[in-house]
Amino acid sequence: MIENPSREEMGKMLKKSKRIAVVGLSNNPERTSYMVSKAMQESGYEIIPVNPAVSEVLGVKAVKALKDIEGHVDIVNVFRRSEFLPEIAKEFAEIDADIFWAQLGVENEEAYNFLKEKGFTVIMNRCIKVEHALTK
Repeated sequence: MIENPSREEMGKMLKKSKRIAVVGLSNNPERTSYMVSKAMQESGYEIIPVNPAVSEVLGVKAVKALKDIEGHVDIVNVFRRSEFLPEIAKEFAEIDADIFWAQLGVENEEAYNFLKEKGFTVIMNRCIKVEHALTK
């Protein structure tokens, strides 16, 4: 069963975090991933687009995969369909990142269990922009 941290704990995590890698970030301003990431960028977070299909989003050069990011990542925010989460979770476990965050409507028990067994903080089926707004 997927259990998220409390809203208060999520708020503390967001206050501490600076760098958010966004898996599946679209360069289409109509897409939720773009709108959410733009709002987070405007709130002072460094956004790293992770999408092999685009070269740049929100004025930032995109990387093809999580492993292509240099340095520490606070949050990996995932905008991909739930069935892709196990594959993304495995890649997440191989980089220097703290929090695996799957967006609203995205969750996968296999990925959740894999990451929790390794001791990672996992949040699923929650919108990072909504949680950020509620904890300001």
